[in-house]
This record gives sequence, C-alpha cells and structure tokens, in this order.
Amino acid sequence: MTTRKTESFFTVFKRIRKNKMAIFGTYVVLAFVLIAIFAPWISPYNPTAQDYSVSLQGPTWAHPFGTDIYGRDVLSRVIYGARISLGISFVAVLVSVIIGTMLGSIAGYFGGVLDEVIMRTFDVFLAFPTILLAIAIIAILGPGIVNIAIAIAVYSIPQFARVSRGTVVSVKANEYVEAARSIGEGKWSILIRYILPNSIAPIIIQATLRMATAILSIAGLGFLGLGVQPPTPEWGSDLSLAMTYIQVAPYLGIFPGLAVFLVTMGFNYFGDGLNDALNPKLKDR
Repeated sequence: MTTRKTESFFTVFKRIRKNKMAIFGTYVVLAFVLIAIFAPWISPYNPTAQDYSVSLQGPTWAHPFGTDIYGRDVLSRVIYGARISLGISFVAVLVSVIIGTMLGSIAGYFGGVLDEVIMRTFDVFLAFPTILLAIAIIAILGPGIVNIAIAIAVYSIPQFARVSRGTVVSVKANEYVEAARSIGEGKWSILIRYILPNSIAPIIIQATLRMATAILSIAGLGFLGLGVQPPTPEWGSDLSLAMTYIQVAPYLGIFPGLAVFLVTMGFNYFGDGLNDALNPKLKDR
C-alpha cells in the first residue's frame, strides 16, 4: 500500500534555495544556533562578571558592544542570551508540538463528542491574547526558566492542535486510509502509520513560525520583569535595564534589540520559505 509521502529533503531544499529571503532566514537561524551552542568558547567574558571600573563604557576594542551599569560585557550577554532564548523556545515548542499534535490528531480522527470537548477547551485558551495568557501563568507559577517554558508551551498547544486537527480531517478522507480500514487495520494503527506521517508538513511549518513567537514572548516577559531573572543574561531583561540609561548609553538597547529582531525575522523568513516548499499547491510556482 502506498501513501502520499512528505516531500523528500532534497526536493524541499531545492525549492527553498529558489527563495532568497528563505535562504537568508536559514543562515540567520543557523548563525544564532551556532552562537548558542558555542557560547562558552566564543564569548570574550563571563556574562555575569562585574567590573565597575568600566561601567557604562561605550564600544571599544576590549568591549565591542560596550558595558552596562555593572561593567558587564554586553557582547558576552548577547551571546549567552541566544542560548537562553533559543533553549527555552526549543523546549517549549517541542512540548507543545508533541501534546498539541497528539490531541489535535485524536480530535480530528475520532471526531464526535471527543472532538468537541478537546477543541472547545482549546478555544477558551485561544480567546486570550498569548502574552496576557503567558503573564497570567507566570503570575501563578512565578518567574523562572522552567515556568517560562511552561507558559509558552501552554499557549502554543492550541495552535498546534488546530493545525493538526485540520490536516488529519483532510488526510483521513484519502483512499489509502479507506484501503487500510478495508483490510482490518486498527484505528490507532491507521492514525500512527498512515495519517500522522502525511500530516507532518504543516506542523513543521507552524513550529518554525512558533519559535519566532516564543522568542518574542521570552523577551517581552523579561522586559516586564516576569521572565529570566538577573543576573542571567537574557535579551528582554537587558532591554529593560537599557531603558533606564537610554540617553547616556543607547548601545545597551541597540544590540540586544537587534538580536531579537534578527532571530525572529530569520525564523519567520525560514518558515515562509518552508511553507512554499512543502505546500503542494505552491510547488509549481
């Protein structure tokens, strides 16, 4: 029995290569991922080390991005901030992908009362703006890296559930699913072996776009003082500190803000390019 398989890696890669902005986004994402992985080796200073003798020093050869009020190297904090932001975002999105895809697939495949209960519950979460829902969760759980990941995962699960449900409803109407039923294949076996593998492309696209949203949420929570707590380097909390000294040391906000802008833009461009490459309706453009 044959099924419509997800596009091969090389086919998708060839299509992405035709989209210059997608390639640019891919390079930006890869650059930040490498920065996060190799942060201990490429960071010139300890990001939490304080040296008041160079407090609020502008960009120099010794400190290319300058120093903050505590004499901490801004470049080192931006580098380690990539590790914090990407790490939290990856874990949160991975958890939301697993849970959201599982529940959305069950709702879409079995339908009926189960579908109504699952999707109406998620509709309640979707009624709240994501950042407000994250703030409410953090207010209950308290700030911290683990709690931020939980908050982002909670508000992301309904998004993946909706995408997964819609795709499963479409895929389960295909002939190969009916053929599997006719030979006595069990419901769970059909869902796992035939439907999920052919429903994965939209979920992958949603995951790349959700990474950008997660990074913005982490920065927003950090800016409000509800995210990663000092002295841990994080772009949002560093931007919050920069607001106090924006007139005397504008560079304190420029570099963390630029990092947030570049990585979110990179994920968005990469996600859009991936959508064009994986969407069968666009493959002949």
